[in-house]
Amino acid sequence: MNSRNFIIYQSTVGIAASIIFPFYILFLKNVGSSYSQFGWAYGLFALTAALSYPFIGKMADKLGDHLLLAIYSWGMAAILLVFPLAYEIWHVYVLQIVMGLLGATQKNSEKAFLARAVNKETAGVEIGRYHVWTSIGAAIAVIATGYLVDFLTIGSLFYIASIAFAWSGFYVMKFRNENK
Repeated sequence: MNSRNFIIYQSTVGIAASIIFPFYILFLKNVGSSYSQFGWAYGLFALTAALSYPFIGKMADKLGDHLLLAIYSWGMAAILLVFPLAYEIWHVYVLQIVMGLLGATQKNSEKAFLARAVNKETAGVEIGRYHVWTSIGAAIAVIATGYLVDFLTIGSLFYIASIAFAWSGFYVMKFRNENK
């Protein structure tokens, strides 16, 4: 996969994440009844991600970045379909643990792909360009979703983001055998 295709993939993932993540806090607030529950939900996410990085790093080297990025995308697509069905805080905790695993998979695979793909002499410029485009897509998605949520329910955002994540999984796998 070339840089342009990777930027398209990561921009799609960033847009999908930006559709839901700033607003899913509102959903979590409706499920939980205290700040400590909210803290546990985010803490479980972060702790799961932290503890899974060594395993995911080994998997990236064995299975390849494309496959792990697709697993992340399809996993997020599936989990976002389940999120609106969560009505008890323990449901959210389980979902946050799964999202921690998926988030670590994405973060590690993204960095591994970039490390393998960029020219060392121009790595700063290439990674800077990459972050410009992926960040612009995410920013536009957050702003647009703010307006969209006025017309739709919070639950519908999960479905829209799920579709975007699912598409990104197919897109990244399209380029799996490139550059081998």
